[in-house]
Amino acid sequence: MEHQSTFVNWFRNSSPYIHAHRNRTFVIFFGGNAVTEPDFDNLIHDFALLRSLGVRLVLVHGIRPQIDEQVTEHGNTPQFHHHLRITDATTLQYVKQAAGLVRVEIEALLSMGVSGSPMAGAKIRVASGNFVTAKPLGVLDGIDYCHTGKVRRIDAQAIHQQLDQQNVVLISPIGYSPSGEVFNLSAEEVATEVAIALQAEKLILLTEQNCVSPNDNRPIQQLTTAQVSALLQDTPALPDEVARSLHAAMQSCEKGVQRAHLINRHVDGALLLELFTRDGIGTLVSSTAFETIRQATLDDIGGIMELIKPLEQQGILVKRSREKLEMEIGDYIIIERDGLIIGCTAFHVMDDGNSAEIACLAVHADYQKGARGNSLLEYLGNKAKSEQIQRLFVRSTQTVHWFVERGFTPCEIDDLPEPMKSAYNYQRNSKVLYKDV
Repeated sequence: MEHQSTFVNWFRNSSPYIHAHRNRTFVIFFGGNAVTEPDFDNLIHDFALLRSLGVRLVLVHGIRPQIDEQVTEHGNTPQFHHHLRITDATTLQYVKQAAGLVRVEIEALLSMGVSGSPMAGAKIRVASGNFVTAKPLGVLDGIDYCHTGKVRRIDAQAIHQQLDQQNVVLISPIGYSPSGEVFNLSAEEVATEVAIALQAEKLILLTEQNCVSPNDNRPIQQLTTAQVSALLQDTPALPDEVARSLHAAMQSCEKGVQRAHLINRHVDGALLLELFTRDGIGTLVSSTAFETIRQATLDDIGGIMELIKPLEQQGILVKRSREKLEMEIGDYIIIERDGLIIGCTAFHVMDDGNSAEIACLAVHADYQKGARGNSLLEYLGNKAKSEQIQRLFVRSTQTVHWFVERGFTPCEIDDLPEPMKSAYNYQRNSKVLYKDV
């Protein structure tokens, strides 16, 4: 029974993310190592689940280990310079073979539909093609990279057409020139350029390890692009794969992608845990902080009602109808964490223009130990000063001490401004406090 309750609660809590991700474009990168793993089909099942939930999915795969295997099998040694492969004419043939084999393997797994399996009834259509135009990397540091190239252009229109037809788009790290040449590309670069060209909501990079802090070796939950830049400059010992992924995340977010995620692919279900739980399991990169305090809009009413409902049921907050919230939405301030409203309060300015009431201050139960109530109160204090409000009032039944600890003083009902005095509910018998700004 407990297991059933856990599942039901998880499924209910994931619903805001299911709604938020529907019809959004996600570009997902995974290296060639992932394809060789015995449990790669689990990752394919998670891709299929995303597609079934309405996500517009673009998959970009790597082929580095597959190329290395082909090269060594023929008695040669893979050649690299600055972590980029030198692709001579012979190696290019191995690149083509590896890309073809990996693409066919992925397409086969995405085509599964065995009854009783996670893919049953999925009916996924996969589209591949010459979406990437490339040019030669040329000669760098005196090294001729031969058929190693860089992305020149992404045919975003063609990819969007496939996504509009409900297809999953699969892209190999291969590029083509207008003259018919073939180039071996960095898969991370392809994923980044595709995400930018599509203006995708998310670029997801499935990595071989966690992105951890160089100071205490603990996983990093979130970074802004400025913080990523500083980390890359100040930490030369970062693992190369992590550094490449962080650079890709930073570049994509600086050029219009809303969010980038680094997720350790070795954690079973990591993709689902990152996308459908509040705090995720990977490292989130965004151009700005993904938790912000801002003015509420009409689109936030549903989230506010969901947040305050438990407190209304406990009698901590007065019940508010949707109509009342719609009328007063201009007074509400919210804390938004990656699309989820985890805190709110209202700031009602009185007719005299000198005083205001703080009302409906609520923080989600999972985030009440992070001083977010203090942040909302500080925000309102600054707002009061900017609007030349001289005194703040609050009514409370169960959080009186919390306000007293933050500088509020108890007062009498007769001390309230007239609108608050006339609206006072004697049956509720709230305590009244004030604070001079």
